[in-house]
Parts: sequence; structure tokens; C-alpha cells
Amino acid sequence: MPRLDCGALTLVDNLMTDDLHSARYFSLATFRKAGGEVRTPVWFAEQADVFYVFSAGDAGKVKRLRREPRARVARCDVRGHVLGPWLEARGRLIASEVEIATALAALRHKYGVQMWLLDALSRITGRYDKRAYIAVTLAARGPDEVARS
Repeated sequence: MPRLDCGALTLVDNLMTDDLHSARYFSLATFRKAGGEVRTPVWFAEQADVFYVFSAGDAGKVKRLRREPRARVARCDVRGHVLGPWLEARGRLIASEVEIATALAALRHKYGVQMWLLDALSRITGRYDKRAYIAVTLAARGPDEVARS
């Protein structure tokens, strides 16, 4: 496939990330100490090239990202069946109240009433304040990786 440069991303990269942007869910793959991959379908929302995810603060993916920021993402359905190519990424836990507010605003905008209901139930059950917020950024791909896509 010919490679056309479009700034930092190639045309191929743009097509793959466009597919991801239009998805309702993505599979977030995090890595165990021994290197094994654990895939989890999650809600996400994009803001300024960062994909925001939330989770229970004591969830395995949070523990794994705390230890190792390497991750992968792929478009998927609600059950986690992967529907698109895997993209290398980095995940980090968010501590900044400003960035948490950005993440929440993006998630509420994308998921609307569903997010509002989940927030309300989480407050009632006491889980809201125990959430962890994750920022996922796609890794830059080199020319060799693009050629293999």
C-alpha cells in the first residue's frame, strides 16, 4: 500500500484511528507482569488526541497500568469481540482534577443519559469516588510498522 504522509500520522494511521473514533467501545489490552495480555471492553471518549476511560479504582487494568503503561486498543463490540486492528498505546492514571473533569465531560458528551445513569448509580452505591480515570494515547508508528498494516 502506498504511504502518504499527513503530518505526524500517515493516511493509513488516519483511517485506522477514524475507525476507532466512531466506535462505541474499544478493547483495552493491558499487560501482566509475566507479559500476558488482558483485554477488557470499555467505554471511551476522545478529547485532543487522548482517549479517556474510567474504571473501578481497584480493577485489574488499573493495577496493571500503574505498573506498566504499555497498552493496546482496538475497536470492539460490547462483549469485547474485536472489530478492527490493534493499535499500540500508552495508558496512564489521571490524578489531576482538571484532567478528570475533562475526561468526565468527554464521556458525558459521548454517552449522554447512559453516563448520567451510571454516575447516579455509582453515587448511590458509593463507587463514584473510588473510580480511576485513565488517559490512553496512541503510540507513534514508524514506517516499517505502517508498511505491514
